[in-house]
Amino acid sequence: MISKGDFLWLEPITKSRLICPIGARILEIKDDKFRVIDDFAQEHWLPIDRPYRMMHATSVQGVEDMISLGDLHEAALLRNLFVRYSNKLIYTYVGSILIAVNPNMPLPIYSIEQIRLYRNRRIGELPPHIFAIANSAYCNMKSSNRDQCILISGESGSGKTESAKLIIQFLATVSGQHSWIEQQVLEASPIMEAFGNAKTMRNDNSSRFGRNINLCFTCNGAIESVKFEHYLLEKSRVVSQALDERNYHIFYCLLAGLTASEKQELSLSNASDFYYLNQGGALEVEGRDDAADLVEIRSSMKVLMFKDSEIWSIFKILAAILHAGNIKYIATSINGMEAAEIRDTVEIGRIANLLSMDKQSLMNALTSRSLMIGMERVVSYLNAEQTLNVRDVFVKAIYHRLFLRIVEKINEAMNG
Repeated sequence: MISKGDFLWLEPITKSRLICPIGARILEIKDDKFRVIDDFAQEHWLPIDRPYRMMHATSVQGVEDMISLGDLHEAALLRNLFVRYSNKLIYTYVGSILIAVNPNMPLPIYSIEQIRLYRNRRIGELPPHIFAIANSAYCNMKSSNRDQCILISGESGSGKTESAKLIIQFLATVSGQHSWIEQQVLEASPIMEAFGNAKTMRNDNSSRFGRNINLCFTCNGAIESVKFEHYLLEKSRVVSQALDERNYHIFYCLLAGLTASEKQELSLSNASDFYYLNQGGALEVEGRDDAADLVEIRSSMKVLMFKDSEIWSIFKILAAILHAGNIKYIATSINGMEAAEIRDTVEIGRIANLLSMDKQSLMNALTSRSLMIGMERVVSYLNAEQTLNVRDVFVKAIYHRLFLRIVEKINEAMNG
């Protein structure tokens, strides 16, 4: 029997992206049918003579730990997260695992008072929170004297980077290194994001690399050092972007934030003029001020001991990459074999100058392949398609090396 006010599971009959049942509450029963309102606020009349799955009481209001759910299926898990998120409860446990749903807004739940509240409390004693996970790792490290690992995973835009910052905030505070470590990470963040984040179709500030943040503690539980490690940088983004996506933020910051004289010295103009930046058609991102970001990046670099000459060298490398994307090749033939020729050598001259390379050597490297066969050097020429591939590989390697060096420099400053 069903009654007014009962909750049940419905097959997805509304325009929902979910391919599983959704929750609904019975509003009234009339003769051989009844009216319900589903979780998406849509009302429906349904025949009363069909079998329906009634909702367990734990699924109606939601639970803090989904192990305690009475309905054990995908729909119950999703509805539990939905109910809690609707009440601005973004954290939910599955045993010792924490699920976080990005609120896309500031929440007043990360204060010093919250850190003190969760310190030395076991998981489950207080409502789900990322501080509880950080505290568990910290306490286990001190009690067992063994390394601990917190794994943060999720799709693009799910809040992984912010979650990592909050964990560091907690650990820095409870270890007594609150101001020092937070300041260091704070200064490193805009640099890492500028060189490793980009606009994608799903996220305007998507991290395009994986990272390990290693915190080393003394035997007394104080943070001794911090080290960033990165892996799987998306090098292909430097040379190609999908529609409505951007290259890495730093390129747009560079063009928007440099002074006129600095741009002239690097032979730079507008983002729309560079092939490596205009492919996606998204030259700007709503809510981002690229010029202001460059000011912050420069300031953070100086705090982290980047010399002015080093910063300028980085800018020169970035400019060289942009100019490389504008190299134009023309198909030709040499000794009856397919080849490619760079007719306009202006860009090559700029790149060679910015990278302190010999112009002719650079041209040769981009248009031919040299092999040693025995004691003789054999030169084979590349066709137009091959030269484009060589150019892109060259650029991706340069950017990857640059990124490695920047991370290395940050680590040196943080642990110097």
